[in-house]
Formats: sequence, structure tokens, C-alpha cells
Amino acid sequence: MCGISGVALEAGEVGPILYDSLKRLEYRGYDSVGEAAVVNGKVVVKKDTGKIDEVERQLRISDLSGTIGIGHTRWATHGAPSKENAHPHIDCNGTVAVVHNGIIENFMELRQELEAAGHILRSRTDTELVAHLVEENLKLGIGFVESVRRGAKRLTGAYALAFVCAGEPDKIVCVRKESPLVIGVGTNAN
Repeated sequence: MCGISGVALEAGEVGPILYDSLKRLEYRGYDSVGEAAVVNGKVVVKKDTGKIDEVERQLRISDLSGTIGIGHTRWATHGAPSKENAHPHIDCNGTVAVVHNGIIENFMELRQELEAAGHILRSRTDTELVAHLVEENLKLGIGFVESVRRGAKRLTGAYALAFVCAGEPDKIVCVRKESPLVIGVGTNAN
């Protein structure tokens, strides 16, 4: 079963905290792991297949800087275990990253629509297309939060999603339908 995590800090670096939260999700079973953060105005993604400690040794995911980030442990439902299918997923421009727990039932219809519109989808997952739906809304000049809201309205299924965006590096936007999503509020971090 997949697990997602997000961290928004006042100061410091999200990598170690995301790594720790992913380690806490380890018992759920997974085939890949990854993190994304907004660093110096860009979305940086580190992900691969394997156990969390293996990916840590290869990519040093705990070294991810930035004060805003999302993480994921994946148990494959759409697409085989592979680096391309590991989360987080990004849009065509690499400005939006998303992690997902759940299933998007109408993903094939949305995938065909996005590919016909010229989007390059790099994975076989149902998750990646959500980043591209947000990208479509951002192209229209719609803000990040509203772009996520409009994208989510197009989805059928049960899901919990967390997004970061290079254009709005001070927030994580989350949305859920039927899947659990818990937000912890802290003094200097959420």
C-alpha cells in the first residue's frame, strides 16, 4: 500500500524529515520511494525502485534541501515497479510534483486526452496525469490552489494527493476523496 508525506518548514531542510517519515511508512510494503522539494525556485525530484535504505545509499534522498517537500512509498497498482513509475511525478515543465495514495479510475480516458493535447507522459501510472491536469490549469493563468482544485474535480476514484509547485514554493496543496489524509500542525512546521 502506498504512503504519502509532506513537510512545510519555517526554516531548515525537508530531506531528513521526509526521509524519517518515509521510514515510518516502511512497514506498509512498497516497491519504490521518492521525494520532491522546491529548491531555489525549481522542483527537485529524487526517486528510484528498492527499499528506502537502498535508495538512500544511492541518491541520498535525506540530503534534499528546501523548506517545502513531499515524499512517497509506492506499492504498484498502475505500471510495473520502475524508476519511471516511482513517485513523485512531475508535469511536462517540471514545475509541479505530485504524490498519490489511492486509485484514479478514469486515468485511461484522461491520459488519452492529455497525450492528444501534446503532453509527454513518462510513466504508466494513474498518478502522473494529475500533475499534467494541474499544468493545464496553470497555463491558463489560474493559481496553484485553484489549478489543483479544478484538476481534482476531473478525477474519478479514491485518492489522497499532495502537490508542490515551483511557482508557489511556500505551500503544499493537498486534496482527498475517500482516502485518508491527516494534516499535523506544528509550531515551526506542518
